[in-house]
Amino acid sequence: MHFGHSDTTADYIARLEAFMAAHIYPNEPVFAQQLADFGADRWQVVPIIEELKPLARRAGLWNLFMPPGPNDHAGDNAGEFGFEGPLLTNLEYAPLAEIMGRVLWASEVFNCSAPDTGNMEVLQRYGSLAQKREWLAPLMNGEIRSAFLMTEPGVASSDAANIETDIRREGDDYVINGVKWWSSGAGDPRCKIAILMGKTDRTAHKYSRQSQILVPLDTPGVTRKRFLPVFGYDDAPHGHYEIVLDNVRVPAENLILGEGRGFEIAQGRLGPGRIHHCMRTIGAAERALELMCERLLSRSAFGKRIAEHSIWEQRIAEARIEIDMTRLLCLKAAWMMDVAGNKVARSEIAMIKVAAPRMALKVIDDAIQAFGGAGVSGDVGLARAYAGIRTLRLADGPDEVHCRTIARIELGKAMARMGVDPKAMRANAAE
Repeated sequence: MHFGHSDTTADYIARLEAFMAAHIYPNEPVFAQQLADFGADRWQVVPIIEELKPLARRAGLWNLFMPPGPNDHAGDNAGEFGFEGPLLTNLEYAPLAEIMGRVLWASEVFNCSAPDTGNMEVLQRYGSLAQKREWLAPLMNGEIRSAFLMTEPGVASSDAANIETDIRREGDDYVINGVKWWSSGAGDPRCKIAILMGKTDRTAHKYSRQSQILVPLDTPGVTRKRFLPVFGYDDAPHGHYEIVLDNVRVPAENLILGEGRGFEIAQGRLGPGRIHHCMRTIGAAERALELMCERLLSRSAFGKRIAEHSIWEQRIAEARIEIDMTRLLCLKAAWMMDVAGNKVARSEIAMIKVAAPRMALKVIDDAIQAFGGAGVSGDVGLARAYAGIRTLRLADGPDEVHCRTIARIELGKAMARMGVDPKAMRANAAE
């Protein structure tokens, strides 16, 4: 195994860290002040983001997330619509996601923020040439933003087969009815398009009932009903919304790839997205550890620096161990995805999705403890980081779903060693 970065990765790390030092960290208070200046009307574009985007693009730090791979599922080859970006592998991009994750809003500066990244991957890999021209191009240019409409309030969306939103063909159109929520990004005034998952054929096989379709958010019948706060944070201007779709009519050509291919598209999208989430989470944990150490060295209690109290030495050491172990697991998952594909890396992808948020929450919680009252205020950023990362134990599948995947893979290995037929075992159990 090789534990060093390639020359390409090392170059991007150096350039990205230099950009962060020059333009991101110094502007953290600027971002906070500009958002505060909006007052009650916080659903606006924060100016510093738009000011920094051209700098990132000129520096060649733009659309870093898109891995190389097939993009001709809909019959369009790469030559007809190229993707502007370095086409780094998952392993090459992973440490860059970590660096960007150190600041909540940094990814957007480099056009690498969710859910746009996942939506761009879907359009690049599965979209028609017309869909790419209309929606992928402005997303690639950072001119618009997007949302992904999947989770629903009325069902257990951890099992995507439960999703009930109806997508019904009527002549040259599809008519959509349903309610979605936790539609992240829908509050941004630049959010113009959503990819929606719903049912087109309720009589088909369980995993062939779902389809994905493009829904412009200015279509009649689309209503942003309410924003959903996360532990009291509104996450403006990004936001998370409940959206009602009442007889929303879109052209049939807005369907992505074909009817019944929703799960296929979802599996192609979720693997890289989970790598991105987990590496950004590691970046947040690293930042929390740095803040914790600096705080402990700057305060004294009971006759010595707080850092010299043994309980804090223990917590610092455990944080470093957990961060480094989780990073190595994430990099292994990224490497496996690159060399063997998402299906082979299923267990590792599931493991990082469980491990990374749990680890980061523990590190951030210790950092909050080190800061005392300041830690739970908005002054340091730890409380908001905790709130955001806590949601990752639910987003892209809750811990229980990923643990189920891991357990079933391990049980499958055991049955293979024992010479047991899984189908026969399930049949016997049913009897």
